[in-house]
Amino acid sequence: MRVVSLIASGTEIVHALGAGHSLVGRSHECDYPPHVQRLPAVTEPKFRPDGKSYEIHDRVKAIVQEGLSVYRVDAERLGALRPDVVITQMQCEVCAVSERDVETALRDFTHHRPRVLSLRPDSLADVWNDIMSVAIALGVEADGGRLVAGMKWRMAQVAKRMHATALRPTIASIEWIDPLMTSGNWMPELIEMAGGINLFGEAGHHSPWLAWEDVRLADPEVILVSPCGFDVATTLREMSSLAARPGWDDLRAVRGHRVFVADGNQYFHRPGPRLVESLEILAHVLHPEATPPPLGVGSLAGLG
Repeated sequence: MRVVSLIASGTEIVHALGAGHSLVGRSHECDYPPHVQRLPAVTEPKFRPDGKSYEIHDRVKAIVQEGLSVYRVDAERLGALRPDVVITQMQCEVCAVSERDVETALRDFTHHRPRVLSLRPDSLADVWNDIMSVAIALGVEADGGRLVAGMKWRMAQVAKRMHATALRPTIASIEWIDPLMTSGNWMPELIEMAGGINLFGEAGHHSPWLAWEDVRLADPEVILVSPCGFDVATTLREMSSLAARPGWDDLRAVRGHRVFVADGNQYFHRPGPRLVESLEILAHVLHPEATPPPLGVGSLAGLG
């Protein structure tokens, strides 16, 4: 079987199922496991993905307002790979290549037409369903069941330890800095499992924009900043705009040195196998006294 994955989480799922050998192509964002970057990329953004948060936001907004797709699929290269299955998503047309983009690329295919498998993870339950959908499409349903069961078990162990702690700190999870956006979808579920009280965003719903005054009024005990698509270094460069907002220094999280920057590109916003590690990072952020730093703690930085 020949598989092209056009979403980073899908690529990780394929590998976690032990089917990485079936991948023949990827999206420009697929970078884990690292060796997948040797595969040909068949997509690219129509905007410059560098610069400040507000600059990226404005570029994407301008494209969307014209009714255009944010990404470009190389139909010729995709066709040359002759995939049996193309994995894409229909959860967010801004975050990754969408089903519409893929269908447009396949429109003029005259030879074998691949199956298009669209993932739509709005919650943890959806993530489990997506993993099973990929497993079934690849003919490894039993491996899918084992992967899901293993992830659920590890998460349950974290939740059990965290719920045994006496304190449940409030947390504001920031998914974009300028304009300000909080985390939705599966993140509120992870926060609850990690022993925290989520202040903004609703489980199973898209991440909403957030008014700064609401943050000031809620006065969170912990702030986690993990912009979608940003690594730690990029986010640290952006933190000055967040720290310049009125009342920042008066927030409990700032005064208590409990502001953390995490890798939102590799963790948290990739609805795949590494949501387990994302939960472990969250548990450490919320309860450092009860949870040792997780493996890969280099993807987390505390601001003192």
